[in-house]
Amino acid sequence: MMGPSHALSGAAVWLSGSWALQHFYDYEQSPLALAVGTAVCAGGALLPDLDLSGKVTRNQGGATVARTFGVFSLFVAEVVEKVSLGVYYATKLSRDPKRNNGHRTLTHTIPFTVLLGWGTTTLCATYGKWAVIGILFFMIGLALRGLFDKWAERAGWLIVTLVSAGAAVFTAANLPGDRGYPMIGLAVGVGAFVHIIGDMITRAGVPILWPIPIKRRMWTPISLPDKIALRAGGRVEIVFVRTGLTIVSVLATLGLVAPSVLQKFNLDI
Repeated sequence: MMGPSHALSGAAVWLSGSWALQHFYDYEQSPLALAVGTAVCAGGALLPDLDLSGKVTRNQGGATVARTFGVFSLFVAEVVEKVSLGVYYATKLSRDPKRNNGHRTLTHTIPFTVLLGWGTTTLCATYGKWAVIGILFFMIGLALRGLFDKWAERAGWLIVTLVSAGAAVFTAANLPGDRGYPMIGLAVGVGAFVHIIGDMITRAGVPILWPIPIKRRMWTPISLPDKIALRAGGRVEIVFVRTGLTIVSVLATLGLVAPSVLQKFNLDI
């Protein structure tokens, strides 16, 4: 799937999951915590595509996530892509084909999503708000680039960077550490996993079973049959998938805010 669809899927999953926790388990979140979790999960749903690099010196190409912070994020994507390609060749088996890039390899696996979520939580717990500010800055920037791609493209990477920095500092100053920090790591991991599922329903698929070898292949792409698989950037994805994800996000948001609004309304009466 394309970047905006990935980001929207992350937001939809986090909002609907938050609604389920509130409705069935009475787990309520503050508006700020809910907004941060949604943004971080949307940003996390773009992270696996950091393995698709572009032209660093020209600030061109690459995935949506790679263009978020201009040349800096393109450089990070270049490093991630080369590391992913290195891991591919270090672990490939006899039937794994030759590759000239690392896209849809290491960062599109379950071990990577687990490591990402655990690493984020560990950084927040170890270094406190300084780590939180850095992580939120990066994830909010990705969320802006994905959810508001047309605006972000017009505004440019510098505006996106400034908005992300301001939002990260404000959030870190107001987010409670006891419940806020662990949720950040969870949101990153969930977002990355949602990305993998989104790519698995396309024709190219992802090696979601890695590192389990299958018929002398370590990097076996798993996908839907071609007849029902999505074409990345196609009409079905842009019109139907994004519309469905938007509806889920709106309904979940209404379900989250409606009880408090109705309670306040009744009290006022």
